[in-house]
Amino acid sequence: MKPDALLEDLKNVAIASQNTVQSQGWQAKLELDFIHKYGRTVLAHRRHVGPLTVQRPFYPEGEVCHVYVLHPPSGVVAGDCLTMDINAAADSAALVTTPAAGKFYSSDGKLAQQQVALTVAANAALEWLPQETIIYESARVASELRLELAAGARFIGWEIFALGRPAANEGFTLGEVGMNWHIFRAGELFYRERLMIDAQAFAANWGLNGHSACGTLFACPATVLQLGAVQQFIGESAGCGVTLIDDMLICRALDSRADRLRDFFQHVWRILRPDVVQRDACAPRIWAT
Repeated sequence: MKPDALLEDLKNVAIASQNTVQSQGWQAKLELDFIHKYGRTVLAHRRHVGPLTVQRPFYPEGEVCHVYVLHPPSGVVAGDCLTMDINAAADSAALVTTPAAGKFYSSDGKLAQQQVALTVAANAALEWLPQETIIYESARVASELRLELAAGARFIGWEIFALGRPAANEGFTLGEVGMNWHIFRAGELFYRERLMIDAQAFAANWGLNGHSACGTLFACPATVLQLGAVQQFIGESAGCGVTLIDDMLICRALDSRADRLRDFFQHVWRILRPDVVQRDACAPRIWAT
């Protein structure tokens, strides 16, 4: 075969491969393992497939490892599937966040998926604090989070959704979002939650009542003291609530603005962190940009 013909064949194969990926969607995977070593937490294992990776770890508070998850395409389209598997080994302490809001774009009918598995060993602390996820109108999203906590594990995590883009006069009259949390304690299912939001649930007063942002925070272990502290912060504010199931604190909130809701949960995190994670609040630098 002539060199020019070979190059043309290789080009055609590359184009066909790219078209296949685009039609099937990106299948991106990320694995992170944190261990305690040399007096601090290190990212001992990092593996990624597809457009999902992390920046180098930061240590703004000494021992705790801060990691930013990156999704270079900047958004998830129909057919994409993002999978993350994050493990915190015994005595480790890690905080995982994102440098910007995530985005799920409008769909032609296909489903976009995100699957997150978090495992926290005994005497380890993991904080899962991604910035808000923007769900465009007509997007179809399925998000699942599985959390496994060993005895003595410490955890704070949240999910914040912004539905539609009010600044662009976009609501959420089409589309659907499914969110599932499965929380296991010492290998046994402790808590399960399934949230389904469509246009009807978005608009109805039994649902979001037209609020474009909603979120849930989980923290463990917590006591009535932390419950009271968050209740005092909430006060008479509408659209916010907090409860305690055994030693699992669950805080929920609605707002018409995602940035205001994000600030609310960051404040709750600052209240809880000294007792739940046993460290003073040290916000990731990226939150201030």
